[in-house]
Amino acid sequence: MRKPTILAAVAGVLSLSVGLVGCSSSSSGSATADNTYGLIKAGTITMCGDSPFPPFEEDDPSSPIGYSGFDVDIMSAIATNLGLKFAFVDQDFNIIQSGAALASKQCDIAGSALTITDERKQNLDFSDPYYDSLQSLLVPASSGITSLDQLAGKKIGVQSGTTGETYANANKPDGATIVSFPSDAEEWSALQAGQVDALLQDLPVNQVHTQDDSSYVIADTYQTNEQYGFAVAKGQDAALLAAVNNQLTQIKSNGTYQTIYDKYFSDSPAPSDSPSA
Repeated sequence: MRKPTILAAVAGVLSLSVGLVGCSSSSSGSATADNTYGLIKAGTITMCGDSPFPPFEEDDPSSPIGYSGFDVDIMSAIATNLGLKFAFVDQDFNIIQSGAALASKQCDIAGSALTITDERKQNLDFSDPYYDSLQSLLVPASSGITSLDQLAGKKIGVQSGTTGETYANANKPDGATIVSFPSDAEEWSALQAGQVDALLQDLPVNQVHTQDDSSYVIADTYQTNEQYGFAVAKGQDAALLAAVNNQLTQIKSNGTYQTIYDKYFSDSPAPSDSPSA
């Protein structure tokens, strides 16, 4: 539990920052003119993400910025509401989750299905949660595998630096080998090529794979109480973080969040807190 003095200080920062958000939304040019949020490019929120990681971010030639996805659309809506432009930078997930991309000013904010963890909080400041997720096990439908326990002596593919990798290492059966890949695209290709026997990662991503190829199924899901948050550099961007939190509240209350959610997850049950958290 935090001390009251710390809560009071944080409340003061948030109160000031929310006031600034109100100014930017009522005057579309103010945030652009004075760079209220200390953006690396005045007038533009630049977000780092690891693409492809559908449905959260993926290459999209039809999009004005070249990318689309749940995270992309949410942050784009926030930027618009703040009177700002939006840009996306494709970056390796490990560089994002470690805080290095933000510390080196490659982007203002990170949005890459980034689970809020105590370890990551050492290098990042997180927004309020905007999505709840489960972990899941993806296998060939013909394999007959229905649980992690059946993978003894087999290879489990994971994405390096993710909570899926952490869960797999903590729960794999004796004799199973964890094989780490830099991205979802590479681990998915490895599964299709028979180089690994299963993938363990976020449920929505594995659901996309089953939609793309019906010869793969989700064998099991794991309740890990994970929540995604947008992230900024540790201790450096209180005003931007407060603005993002304010806008997350706004888009959830006015229906924008639900519209974007339905666009990407119409075939999936909504996580318990996502539309209204």
